Amino acid sequence: MSVPPAVLRRLMRELNELRTNPPDGIRVVVNEDNMLDVTGIVEGPEGTPYAGGYFRVRFSFTEEFPAAPPKCWFATKIFHPNVSTAGEICVNTLKKDWKSSYGIGHILVTVKCLLIYPNPESALDEEAGKLLLEDYNSYCERAKLITSVHATPRVRPAEFNTPSSSEAPSESPSPSTSAPSASASASASASTSTSSAPAPKLIGAAGAVPPPSTPSKSSSPIPPLPPHPLYPSTPNTYPTSPSSTTLSTEKNTGNAAKERHVSPSPLGTADSNVAVGVQANPGTKAVKRAAVPNGAGGEKRKKALKRL
Repeated sequence: MSVPPAVLRRLMRELNELRTNPPDGIRVVVNEDNMLDVTGIVEGPEGTPYAGGYFRVRFSFTEEFPAAPPKCWFATKIFHPNVSTAGEICVNTLKKDWKSSYGIGHILVTVKCLLIYPNPESALDEEAGKLLLEDYNSYCERAKLITSVHATPRVRPAEFNTPSSSEAPSESPSPSTSAPSASASASASASTSTSSAPAPKLIGAAGAVPPPSTPSKSSSPIPPLPPHPLYPSTPNTYPTSPSSTTLSTEKNTGNAAKERHVSPSPLGTADSNVAVGVQANPGTKAVKRAAVPNGAGGEKRKKALKRL
C-alpha cells in the first residue's frame, strides 16, 4: 500500500524521533525494506498483571492516513477486556476521537494506558470483562498466566537497551548540571577550611594576652603637611586678660622703686605704714627725716608703739 510522499516523510521523522528519544516503556521496530511495516513494543506496566511482559502491536497505514487512523492490532496474545482473541483493539482514539495530528507514538501511549486502566463496559473479550467485574483476583491470575506464557521472553528485547527520554537525564547529566555540583563542592570545601581555623583569643579576658597588632597593608598613608605655614585664626589673637608676663614686669618695676627709698633710721610700724602710703614725693620725705634729731625721733617712736 503506497502513501503520499508528504505522509511518508512525516512517518520517517516520527519514527526517527521514537528511536532516538523513545517514551518510557515504548519502542518501535521498522522493517528496513518497507518503511510502512512498523511494529511497536509496549512493556507491561508495573503493578498490573501484565508486568514483565512485552507486547507487540502491528500497524497498517492506508492512503487516508493521517486523515483516518491506521489499523492496529496485538501481535502478542493477551488476556484483556478491550482486546479480542484476534488482537483487535477497542479504544476511542482509533475511532471517533482520532485527530490528524496524532501519530504512532500517541497510539502506543494510549495502548499502554489501556493496560493500566481496562474498560470492561466496552469489552471485546466478554470473558475477560465479566471476570474483571465479578472476580478481580481470578482475572489477575488468568492475565498473569497468559502474560508469562506468551509475552515474557527469556531475554529482554534489544530495543530497550536504548534509554528512554525520562531516563536519559539521570544517566548522563548535562554539563550545566555538573557545573553547579562542582561549585557547591568548592563552596563546601571553603567553608570546611574556614571552620577548621583556630578561633582568636578574646581581648579583655582574665589572663589573655592580646595578639600583636599587624599594620594593614591596605591602610591609606598619612597625608603630607601643607606647603604653607599655618596662621592662627583672628578670634584667637584677641587678648581677653592681661598676660602673666605683663603682670610680672609691673611687679618687678614697683619693687625696684621701693628699694630705692633708703631711710636713715629704722622706722616703726606706724611710720612704715605712713611712708608706704606716700609715694608722690619720696625725696622730700627723706630730707625731713634726716633733719629730725635723734632724741625726738626716738620719743615719737615710743609714743607710736604705746598707741598700738
